[in-house]
Amino acid sequence: MGPASKKNKKKKPSFRKLLKTSNLKLENKQKNRQFKQQSSAKKQRKEQRKLRQAITDVSHKTLKPLERYKKKLVGEEEEDEEEFLESLPVDMIDEDDLEQIRAMAKKASFLTRDISSCAPAHAKKRKSEQPLKKYEKMPRKMQQEEEKELIHLLPIKDKSGLIPQSMEKPVVPEAEEEEEPIDQDEFSKEEEPESVPLLTPQEQLELRAQTLTEKKLRMASLSSAVLADPHVNIKKLKELRAMLMETDPCVAVTVRKLVMVSLLEVFKDIVPSYRIRPLTEEEKAAKVKKDTLQLREFEEGLVSQYKFYLEDLEQTVKDWKQKKQKRSQAVSLQSYKGLAEVAIRCICDLLVALPHFNFHNNIVVMVVPLMRDPDRKVSEMCCAAVSRLLKQDKLGQASLAVVKVISGMVKSRNYNVKPEVLNCLLCLRIKEVEMKKDTEDTAPKKKFMSYKEKRTNLSRMQRKWKKAEEKLQKELLEAEASENKDKKIKLHTETLNIVFLIYFRILKKAQKSILLPSVLEGLAKFAHLINLEFFDDLLAVLYGLITSGDLTYRESLHCILTSFHILSGQGDVLHIDPLKFYNHLYKTLLTLHAGGRNEDTAIVLQCLDIMLTKRRKQVTLQRAQGFLKRLSTLSLHLLPDSSVGILAANRTLMHAFPKCDILLDNEMQGSGVYLAELDVPEYCNPQNTALWELHLLKRHFHPMVRKFAAHLMKGAPSEGSGALSMELSRRTPVQLFEDYSVKDMTFNPPVAGPSSKKKEHFTIGDAFLDSELKTLIDAALQNESEQTSLDFTSQHTEPETAVTVN
Repeated sequence: MGPASKKNKKKKPSFRKLLKTSNLKLENKQKNRQFKQQSSAKKQRKEQRKLRQAITDVSHKTLKPLERYKKKLVGEEEEDEEEFLESLPVDMIDEDDLEQIRAMAKKASFLTRDISSCAPAHAKKRKSEQPLKKYEKMPRKMQQEEEKELIHLLPIKDKSGLIPQSMEKPVVPEAEEEEEPIDQDEFSKEEEPESVPLLTPQEQLELRAQTLTEKKLRMASLSSAVLADPHVNIKKLKELRAMLMETDPCVAVTVRKLVMVSLLEVFKDIVPSYRIRPLTEEEKAAKVKKDTLQLREFEEGLVSQYKFYLEDLEQTVKDWKQKKQKRSQAVSLQSYKGLAEVAIRCICDLLVALPHFNFHNNIVVMVVPLMRDPDRKVSEMCCAAVSRLLKQDKLGQASLAVVKVISGMVKSRNYNVKPEVLNCLLCLRIKEVEMKKDTEDTAPKKKFMSYKEKRTNLSRMQRKWKKAEEKLQKELLEAEASENKDKKIKLHTETLNIVFLIYFRILKKAQKSILLPSVLEGLAKFAHLINLEFFDDLLAVLYGLITSGDLTYRESLHCILTSFHILSGQGDVLHIDPLKFYNHLYKTLLTLHAGGRNEDTAIVLQCLDIMLTKRRKQVTLQRAQGFLKRLSTLSLHLLPDSSVGILAANRTLMHAFPKCDILLDNEMQGSGVYLAELDVPEYCNPQNTALWELHLLKRHFHPMVRKFAAHLMKGAPSEGSGALSMELSRRTPVQLFEDYSVKDMTFNPPVAGPSSKKKEHFTIGDAFLDSELKTLIDAALQNESEQTSLDFTSQHTEPETAVTVN
């Protein structure tokens, strides 16, 4: 019995188990409670909706009065009775029944009762009904028409008796009769002030200056009050913004411009460095301190006034675009252009100065369409603002918003936009993006242990220590700001995907568009960030564009530069030999512009650097020698700045390929003759020629060209007598080309001025060709030295005495 009783004996559940409830039951209870609340709320809303509908029906319904029946005359009653008796089958009805029918006809029934009344004809009061209250017994007020005055006339006598006669009293317009003389008097009185002589132009200018000064002082006082204490005087922003509605036509344009600029500076000063979000219902209902309440009021007022200010600016631009004349015609259509330009300038400043604040996306949507405006000043202003925003944006949120709007605009306009719009994308600060990696790298790594793993693998004390350790690691990650870095890379990746989408659309659908140079330049800049999957197709498209012959020289250079940017990054893995691009550049080098428009030289120098210097291991010696010879020939007919850049590129090429110094000798190696007209550098026999162009460049008028030519003739040494200075040797060919640019039509370095023609000293000696003249001059100089003094009196007296003697 012992073991059996132990088996049958039930264990009492512990208090903790009794308290425990399964999660499923708790969820079911919560769902049932929520369902009941929702159903009751639905019923309540339904009843309230019915009640509101009934109230609206009653309020809109016009009450109709009950029908009133006039007492019929004695003759009419007799006629009705006769008609009623004729309609009845009197032969088949007894006299008693006939009398009963007549009595019922005289009583009110559903036939004679007014249908508009709602109560039943024979309603009986129930015992359970409550007695009516006083306000229910009172009659309702009907919509009564105005009682018109009647004039009683003489009655008319008829067989039935006297019939009263009346007519409506005619309403005499007394006011109109009296107004006529009054209006004339008033009109004569109103004309009197208008007959005052007009102001002279000088007085009008003085009055305008005085009014403008008052408005300026008002603006200054309001702005200074807001800046002094924004939290207290935030309401004065509304007064300042109200001045945008200035209606005085003399000063309206000037005042509105000044108010726009004043509000711009005020907002730039008082706007906080964070984004203001709207408060939730719980936050509004919660009790807060006085300082917190004041801060909330300030933020709410600031956001609302900022929003109204942006709406005013946008409306000003729209009025100018649609050529509308609004606001009491205080501003003429001719003045709206200047007003709109000030508004656009304010919008652009807000775009750059407050990228973190509210409504920034709205500002982007306003500015980006103006980048393609026909007005050159407006488009340049907006493009410059967008470029500044992209340059200073470090997080990437503003850049992403701008790129999205530009992508939508380019697509909606069917690629009919200005190239400056896409040139702004070159200002993007994108250096690192998320690249596609292997599945092992992309698999999410478990940073922390799950709850089940902790329960199974760790003890209680170990779990406690693990929890503290994970908390510490999270704090360290927050301190390192690694999350911000990941977020920034994600934003940059999304931005670059949209940029490449714009570029690839234009390459595919609008190859003859004016946007192609901007697209190629953008691809050349961001080519190292393109995914490997697109490399083959992109190179095929670029080579097709080059061979098509539809591109300009600058566009073909951009195609070559883009191709080598692609191959210099991740493209090293593909092992592609771009021989066709080398041949095309070698073929078109001699077509480089030799005049003032030599901006293409910088792109040529970049192509040479990335094609020959950075890929020196993939370039043959014959190809390098061919380019060196052709570049030396090219430098003869270019401007000085381009010649300096080309000679600097030759110097870099000789350092990268030391065996190119054989071109400095007159001896020929191997068989064959140099073929300068051949377009393939490997097969033109460059080793059988010499760089004779350096002897001509050594006598060039530009001192830097002479210096580089002499340096190359000595083999471009890094040290010694023929070496360049440290400053020149460290500069790249592109930098040297920009330093000695003749873009501004100035000679760099400046030419020394001519020496002065005035001689500082004279040479005394055998400088006279005539010998007799020389002897006379010497005798005169000798006599002058011997004579000590002059006596002018003796000379005058001697001839007088001689005359008297005679």
